[in-house]
Amino acid sequence: MKKWISTLLIASTLVGCNSGSDETVSKTNDQKDEEQQVQKTEVVFWHAMSGDLEKALNEIVADFNASQSTIEVKPVFQGTYEEALTKFNAVAGTKDSPTLMQTFEIGTKYMIESGKIEPVQKFIDEEGYDVSQWEKNIVNYYTVNGTIYSMPFNSSTPVLIYNKDAFKEAGLDPEKPPMTYSELKAAAKQLTKDGKYGFSILNYGWFFEQMLAVQGGLYVNEENGRKGEATEVAFNGKEGLRVFELIYDMYNEGTFYNVGQNWDDMRAAFQSGKMAMYLDSSAGVRTIVDSAPFQVGVSYLPIPDDVERQGVIIGGASLWLMKDVDEEKKKAAWEFMKYVTTPEVQAKWHVNTGYFAVNPSAYDLPIVKEQWEKYPQLMVTVNQLKETKATPATQGALISIFPQARQKIVSAMESLYQGVEPKEALERAANEINRELEMAKKR
Repeated sequence: MKKWISTLLIASTLVGCNSGSDETVSKTNDQKDEEQQVQKTEVVFWHAMSGDLEKALNEIVADFNASQSTIEVKPVFQGTYEEALTKFNAVAGTKDSPTLMQTFEIGTKYMIESGKIEPVQKFIDEEGYDVSQWEKNIVNYYTVNGTIYSMPFNSSTPVLIYNKDAFKEAGLDPEKPPMTYSELKAAAKQLTKDGKYGFSILNYGWFFEQMLAVQGGLYVNEENGRKGEATEVAFNGKEGLRVFELIYDMYNEGTFYNVGQNWDDMRAAFQSGKMAMYLDSSAGVRTIVDSAPFQVGVSYLPIPDDVERQGVIIGGASLWLMKDVDEEKKKAAWEFMKYVTTPEVQAKWHVNTGYFAVNPSAYDLPIVKEQWEKYPQLMVTVNQLKETKATPATQGALISIFPQARQKIVSAMESLYQGVEPKEALERAANEINRELEMAKKR
């Protein structure tokens, strides 16, 4: 009993001691915090978001880290999607591998074939996670033979963007944008004057793929590489020829502006009034609306006359789990992925970036409704995606050499401005990509 009282007196004396003891207590608490920090499961997250997109992404990660005490997600910018893939090749399967990685949509086949990823389907099945809450037309792209390989994240589609003020000046109805090729050509003629052009498409393979799919055209055989291994292209049929003929005809008519391959140059040309209509990503809509010195309209992707609209292919990127990291890190990454797809997080992501909400319930939240009142153009992009029909064409092609294929299409598009006939340009690209496919099969 005496010993207990003595101990109590000593403890009381220490507690009432000077500031030096407070520092000791403080240091002990700091050490405990450090220990708790060490005990957190670290998830290294490689991404390709830069500028304002990186800021929006970092806010989501910070919110997640603050929402719980067992996981620490560390976002690491790795440059462009192509640069990130190069780095992935160097570290995949080693201790330097990330836990989670963002990869663009055309890297899907490549990532699957790498053998270095863990399909998210594993965790979906183990948990009985309800994927019906995700936007079906987005998930379809990342689903192969019934398996969801990655989690959709930043998703976008192409839209027609146009200058409403220019429409009014040309005697066109700004509330009736062109929906077909003939309407597009007619509007472009009226809008082309005084060194200004009616229409433009960036020399980028993604837009060709989209203009092909909206007609129901396939990029490669074997149902776009989703029924079996694609062995040759299919884009050189009537659907692909229509796209090349549209560009060729409008360029020769003087209504089409060759804007090159740079996205910033394209948007700058539109904002300066150099062209009145062009195709852009839905993710760029809000920025264009905010920066253009005139009223901006947004509409669906135009289609050839007498063709039934099929819809658009999802673009952007998804999140991939690495196979060779330990199970604890995979589970931690899966917790983060689930958090990212909640309606609240997706609503914030949508309004801050312009990307689609992976979880459509986000569109019902006040933050989105308020944004849509200010930017009704965003509703157009969402509606176009919702109305997309689920077909092999709109699901998108699966080939491991997609980046190379896109560059071949770019070269073919550019050759049209040098006078190469559409059919010749298309066939040349088809032959070159077929050779790439053949070489890939032998590797």
